[in-house]
Amino acid sequence: MARGQQTELERLKTGIAGDRRILQLQLRGADLREWDLSGLTLIDAELTGADLLQTNLFGSDLSRAALSGANLIRADLGNAVLDGAQMVGAHMSWSRLLGASLQETNLLRATLSHADLRRARVEANLEGANLSHATLVGADLSRAFMWGANLAHANLCECNLRGAKLRRANLRGADLRGADLTDADLAGAELHGAKLDRDQQLSAR
Repeated sequence: MARGQQTELERLKTGIAGDRRILQLQLRGADLREWDLSGLTLIDAELTGADLLQTNLFGSDLSRAALSGANLIRADLGNAVLDGAQMVGAHMSWSRLLGASLQETNLLRATLSHADLRRARVEANLEGANLSHATLVGADLSRAFMWGANLAHANLCECNLRGAKLRRANLRGADLRGADLTDADLAGAELHGAKLDRDQQLSAR
């Protein structure tokens, strides 16, 4: 391990035991698997390519963090703040994002299959992202950009999709019952087998 990364790990450990505020952490590519980082303030953290498998980040503030290519599979990001974070190509299958805030977050081509995003606030770039089988019940996706996203078999019940950009999205088998699709852009979207209320079926044609 490089000396600089060792210094940053010591700074992280000190912060965990202290005031829990570690700004501009520099741990690119670091192994943080199964660490308990819950409730930390990690604004502007550099965690590109980091291994955060099953890491507890519940309630942490990761605003403007660099997490592109990071491994967040089965990580707990419940109630976390990820506003402005760069998460291009992040691996987030089976992750927990219940009630998380993802405002102006870049999740281009990220993998969130089977992720739990119930009641999350998602004003994010999800172009080309994989959200197949994800649970998004009650999530606010009204400002999400999801062109070409894979939402096959996702649970989108009671979602706010008002004005959402879903052009060419794969919604095969998705459950959209109770979702607000007012002014949603569904041009070229695949809706085969999707579950829709009758009024939704009429407006989605």
